[in-house]
Amino acid sequence: MSKALERREKLRSDLILAAERMIAERGLSGLKTRDLAREIGCANGAVYNLVEDIDELILRVGSRTLLRLDEALSTAEGAGEPSPRETLVRIAIAYCDFAADNLQLWRALFEHRMEADKVVPDWSVADQLQLFRHINKPLTALLPKRSPEQLGITARSLFSAVHGMVALGLEQKLVAVPLPALRKEIADLVRATIDGLIARER
Repeated sequence: MSKALERREKLRSDLILAAERMIAERGLSGLKTRDLAREIGCANGAVYNLVEDIDELILRVGSRTLLRLDEALSTAEGAGEPSPRETLVRIAIAYCDFAADNLQLWRALFEHRMEADKVVPDWSVADQLQLFRHINKPLTALLPKRSPEQLGITARSLFSAVHGMVALGLEQKLVAVPLPALRKEIADLVRATIDGLIARER
């Protein structure tokens, strides 16, 4: 690799890390290319020599967030009894805890909107979809009669329910729920949902 290419890759890495720090501190709306350029020591316009546009930069930060979330869910999977039902409970609580500990970066995953005519790149879609394996595996064991397509819909529905509770529970407004109470409510929701799904399969 040439020195010029090495420098570009170093600046690109520095840019993504600086953007991650900025979002973590200020939220997505606080991400400013001028501030990023100053922090990494390049001209403002040079930022767009390192990434295609601000969307790519936000998605690259999102991929790093998703990777850390993936690691947290993997840890939760192996942290207790191997029961598929309780594994799903641990995964859901780990998701809640990750969101609470990385609030602005987690919010950025869902707040970022690309223009209607822009397509989310395949690498970003893959980073998002691979997380569903944590839900799909225990669901397959619990609901063996369901097809992969049906399980995929159930997994997305269960995620949506948990995500909705986390999003509302962590709102810093009137609907905010203390974290210990939120964790308990999420566990109860997942157990009740799984018990209901299993009962319908019989």
